[in-house]
Amino acid sequence: MQNDSWIKGKTCIITGANTGIGKEIARQLADLGAKVIMVCRNQERGKKAQKEIIQTTKNRNIELSICDLASLKDVKRFVEEFIKNHSELHVLINNAGVFSMKRTVTKDGYESAFAVNYLAHFYLTRLLLPLLKKSFPSRIINLSSNIHRFYKIKLKDPMLEKRYNGQQAYSNSKAAMILFTYKLARELGESEVTVNAVNPGHVETQMTTIGLPKWFTKVRDLVVEHQTPEEGARSSVYVASTNSLRNITGKYFNKSEERKSGKFTYDIIKQNFLWELSEKLIERVIGKEN
Repeated sequence: MQNDSWIKGKTCIITGANTGIGKEIARQLADLGAKVIMVCRNQERGKKAQKEIIQTTKNRNIELSICDLASLKDVKRFVEEFIKNHSELHVLINNAGVFSMKRTVTKDGYESAFAVNYLAHFYLTRLLLPLLKKSFPSRIINLSSNIHRFYKIKLKDPMLEKRYNGQQAYSNSKAAMILFTYKLARELGESEVTVNAVNPGHVETQMTTIGLPKWFTKVRDLVVEHQTPEEGARSSVYVASTNSLRNITGKYFNKSEERKSGKFTYDIIKQNFLWELSEKLIERVIGKEN
């Protein structure tokens, strides 16, 4: 683990923290002495992961919170409860994700990958921003993927209502995370809240192995460099905890190195369009908020 970390004693939220990359991010931050809030959908699995992390790191400042990111109303409930019980938040890691070869929709009626991987995190971040600003310096890390380079986001049909493709849906959600990162970095300006996107690389997790056709997994295995969840978590932990990155914002990291994302993600018109669309989609479910 890093020796130049500022993270000891800091409060960190990680979504999707009971399995895969999210669990490893939680474990590695706990190992650095952070106070970790594991946000999970399934309580039983969450408790099991929480217990394992406490046992392996000897860090007892590991909390479990239940939130279904497929429901914007549940995101709001979670944030309201979190703010009642916590006065600080230093790191928010938007990690949770889903992938499906078949089109499914959430309780809110939105395509699942776009809704869970991106829209819920957009809303979660927006609701937590006042606390992040109050707790400065603080950091937001949005997990993305290099798949965004191969399927340009369809902003006129981001939830693929006309023609669904699983890889396109996943790519849309991950491209949206980068567009959101760059737009939010501009919005935050000179504040001491930074926001960066991270590509963890290809990691063997439940999301990347369950339900995929055999032909797809065979092709993937030939062309993709595989990593363990532990390896995949390192970039997020690096961006979250390294002292030298305190003032670095609006960047895209791949394997702990700053890289360029797809050219279209720097389009300010696209960034603004997605932001406005996201606000409208949330308003349809939540209603107008002050």
